[in-house]
Amino acid sequence: MAKKGKLFLAASEKVEKGTHYSAADAVALVKEIDFAKFDATIEVAYRLGIDTRKNDQQIRGAVVLPHGTGKTQRVLVFAKGEKAKEAEAAGADFVGENELAEKIQGGWFDFDVIVATPDMMGTVGRLGRVLGPKGLMPNPKTGTVTMDVAKAVEEIKAGKVTYRADKQGNIHVPIGKVSFDNEKLVENFQTIHDVVVRAKPSAAKGTYIKNLSVASTFGPGVKVDPTTVAK
Repeated sequence: MAKKGKLFLAASEKVEKGTHYSAADAVALVKEIDFAKFDATIEVAYRLGIDTRKNDQQIRGAVVLPHGTGKTQRVLVFAKGEKAKEAEAAGADFVGENELAEKIQGGWFDFDVIVATPDMMGTVGRLGRVLGPKGLMPNPKTGTVTMDVAKAVEEIKAGKVTYRADKQGNIHVPIGKVSFDNEKLVENFQTIHDVVVRAKPSAAKGTYIKNLSVASTFGPGVKVDPTTVAK
């Protein structure tokens, strides 16, 4: 732990305090100061001026990043009949009904995303207590409750990410790996930034984006000037 602390402090010294970098410069700096011994994930973090206690100020959705995240998502689909066949053809890792629900109830979680057809939500709903805390519950707002299971699976495999503001109005979204070209990371950053900006609730008052930063898995955050991110 001590060694990790020293590396973090050394990386932090290269970030100018009080400076809000351009999106391109921030991404380049995050890659430069990353000290992980693996291909770390780079994530953007927003602190928004919203009150998520109010229904009209909750932000949640999904978007396909143009260059993916660098991680292959394992997709589980709750579907039956022709829809199950469509999910399998689209590349779903697991497809089924009650037998999958029973495995999950037993503590099996070897998947990253769940997609379900509307008629299967009765079965999935009974898993709410175990899926909810892990953020795995399918939701129409993120496109994971749908009859078009093939499209849902294909988009997730292509690099679809979900975003959701927590109780404090924070959003964290991965935009790729340290090994990605800077340009690809910036384009992914611009894509998520565009949807976050467009998702601003009409009821939100004052400054919408209060803070924006980018960081690698273990690295320090680098503050970003929001005006430099737009496409």
